[in-house]
Amino acid sequence: MPILLLTPEEMGRADALAAASGIDSYALMVSAGRAVAACLLRHYPAARRAVVLCGPGNNGGDGYVAARALTETGMPVALFHLGDPARLSGDARRARQDCGMESHALDFYRPERGDIIVDALFGAGLARPLSPDIQALIARTDDIPVVAVDLPSGISGLTGQVLGAAFRAAHTVTFMAAKPGHYLLPGRDNCGRLEIFDIGIPRRILDEACGAHQLNTPVLWSDKLPRTDTGSHKFKRGHLGVFSGGASASGAARLAAIAGLKAGAGLVTIAAPPEAVLVNATHLTAIMLKRIDDVAALTDWIADRRLSAFVLGPGFGVGTKAREFAEALIGRPLVLDADGLTAFAEEPQALFARLAAAPGHCVLTPHAGEFARLFPDLAEDRALGKPEKALRAARRASAVVLYKGADTVIASPDGRIAVNANAPPWLATAGSGDVLAGIIGGLLAQGVPAFEAAAAGAWLHGEAGNRAGEGLTAEDLPAHLPSIADMAGGEV
Repeated sequence: MPILLLTPEEMGRADALAAASGIDSYALMVSAGRAVAACLLRHYPAARRAVVLCGPGNNGGDGYVAARALTETGMPVALFHLGDPARLSGDARRARQDCGMESHALDFYRPERGDIIVDALFGAGLARPLSPDIQALIARTDDIPVVAVDLPSGISGLTGQVLGAAFRAAHTVTFMAAKPGHYLLPGRDNCGRLEIFDIGIPRRILDEACGAHQLNTPVLWSDKLPRTDTGSHKFKRGHLGVFSGGASASGAARLAAIAGLKAGAGLVTIAAPPEAVLVNATHLTAIMLKRIDDVAALTDWIADRRLSAFVLGPGFGVGTKAREFAEALIGRPLVLDADGLTAFAEEPQALFARLAAAPGHCVLTPHAGEFARLFPDLAEDRALGKPEKALRAARRASAVVLYKGADTVIASPDGRIAVNANAPPWLATAGSGDVLAGIIGGLLAQGVPAFEAAAAGAWLHGEAGNRAGEGLTAEDLPAHLPSIADMAGGEV
């Protein structure tokens, strides 16, 4: 079953739909607060004191329930409130009344040795920077373990951005579904260990409330992966073409080509300019080599329809040749990466117009710098989160956009968004992106649709990084790719 990521607005809709269906909203709050208390007791059984910080909304209501539950277990609890608790309404007001504990204004909190903070100040819906007083509180408690309710206060549930300052939680407890901000950076780092508790909202309601955001896992794409059988042959498994740069810039293409072969393409050919033929030939065995001098030679070569996908950009060089090659390839399954993207930095609309005439086959794989060159207005818009930027870029370009980073986002013009969160930090090494481009190209060559190929490529790339371990080099990654055949069979 897909792992939904509900935006704060969508989660609010789910809460409203649950109440409209007859589900007791206060019972949901009680379940949430008790889940928070259970998390603290499980991870900090020897805590000297639980310090519960309650905000002015329903997040604070969860905190009051947690405070009561912790007190009932014998845990010493100190309760503090933000704002005037007399102005609480609805379920939060009832939770405070049922708590029955004296609370003090937040300004009176003085940290003590052995404290564990329950951060129930603000949830995922926070949309403005925290006040200076709250930011000062965060600064003076940065060495105290924090259990955050829903999301660490100061983190946007929509974008993952820090709004002025934010608690850095050891554990975050959220309910029913994660938010994009739990997995987007820097929010992911501030959440610590994320725990998602089912408090009783039916899945049908979540499905009705949810939008386009999903966590990138094999369930999104494993059914689109190729399945081999006894009748398979190399051309049936696809032929991937990868374009090489000059003699001193050919390694990136080889990384992509090897990754495409390991990702299951039946054949892989490196198309190289004359000066790079020999250097590539000395390094290639299972990968074939084709001399391609110019666009005329390229056009003749790609007339062979057995060539089923292409990767253009890694180490290729920036200039007229890259643009001409890209324009000749658009309309066929294509990964446009690195120099293939930068070549259009001065005239991105020319690329988008060409893609619009042949939509649905291209995957663009920009990192932050390349994204800013192609989509400068989107990159500079601080009001947009990474998923929304990627989605708007995909629609503008008429292509799948894989917006790279430690929190890679894959977006399709049709509105689908996948947030990838399995990549280890040691994937940040030279050539890693070339391998990713090759994996996606290898999947495209086998007939995997563009969105699924990009999402699968990102996840497989991250998994290979985890399996290779810290200290990996890009050359290590293809050997650690999971078996595509096993993935297609539902194994992980």
